[in-house]
Amino acid sequence: MTTRYDVIVIGVGGMGAATVAHLADRGVDVLGLERYDVPHDYGSSHGNSRIIRKAYFEDPAYVPLLERAYELWDDLEADHDRTLLHRTGSLEVGPPDCSLIEGSTRSCEEHGLEYERLSSDELLERYPAYDVPEEYVALYQPDGGSLDPEECTVAHAERAHRAGATIRARERVVGWRPTPDDGVRVETVEDAYEADRLVITAGPWAARFVDELADVLVPERQVVGWFQPSAPERFTPESFPVWLFEGPEGYFYGFPTHGVPGVKLGKYHHREETIDPDAFEREPKPEDERVLRSFLERYFPDANGPTMRLETCIFTNTPDEHFVLDTLPDHPQVAVGAGFSGHGFKFASVVGEVLADLALEGETDHEIGMFSLERF
Repeated sequence: MTTRYDVIVIGVGGMGAATVAHLADRGVDVLGLERYDVPHDYGSSHGNSRIIRKAYFEDPAYVPLLERAYELWDDLEADHDRTLLHRTGSLEVGPPDCSLIEGSTRSCEEHGLEYERLSSDELLERYPAYDVPEEYVALYQPDGGSLDPEECTVAHAERAHRAGATIRARERVVGWRPTPDDGVRVETVEDAYEADRLVITAGPWAARFVDELADVLVPERQVVGWFQPSAPERFTPESFPVWLFEGPEGYFYGFPTHGVPGVKLGKYHHREETIDPDAFEREPKPEDERVLRSFLERYFPDANGPTMRLETCIFTNTPDEHFVLDTLPDHPQVAVGAGFSGHGFKFASVVGEVLADLALEGETDHEIGMFSLERF
């Protein structure tokens, strides 16, 4: 006899674990299915740290979701035995007319967020690790910081377990189909399950389960690195906020030393390599390191020491780099969270809430119109 649940969630990474936890907290009989471990390092929910900040240069419309995300991260942390959100402050750095500075300023002013604008001299006086052109400016936000993605996934999974959820790792889903009673049947390599509702949070594999996303989601290879600083006192969490940087080389981001040796940084859309998530070069290459080290040499010379670590992950991009949060037009019993485009993890706590709403009610009080499937 096929086991039946109220809701099945395909993919228990950062977004899926949050969704399972929110559903279980509402008394829902929920099953989470994950093809790898919980947590794992094959997708987009690993790497020791993820930036979180409220002044969102991508679009001010994200700010209300971020404010709710902060509330939910604090709530989750209060129920967990380790710190999830490390508040270091955050900096956006670049030319005064660049999209990063203008967009972040707009978000702050539209939503009344606290921020401070620094000249290059003021930036260097306060944070001497930087070496930037004289015309550059910075925006400092006191509530910025970083999340530990693996620990956040663990915390959501543990909360889900306490609320009665079932999570089955190392059980790969091979497909799903609607059932005559307007439910779903999900088949794995080991078994089959049925449910009234389905949520798909399968990261770079989501398009394999959602035909509407086949030409929308683009998995991209991403490499980040950790480097030993020659002046370690300049790169501690107390003296070096998380940061984003826009310059002629592109968009970069980074973190103070924390958890593992070295200063961490990455470049958005690293080397612009579109990939098959099941068949790509996971081992970092010398050219991956050169992308990161050339940036350090120019702007953070005191961090340009020996390589401590290089790690590969995956961005799953949409054409406009905004998320997909919606139900399927032909199957409203199926909700999808996908296409987080390299900037989504900080939203995982609230994405889980949104997807739980969509699964149970078909709608949410959160403003998610900009994330609809129909825009494609």
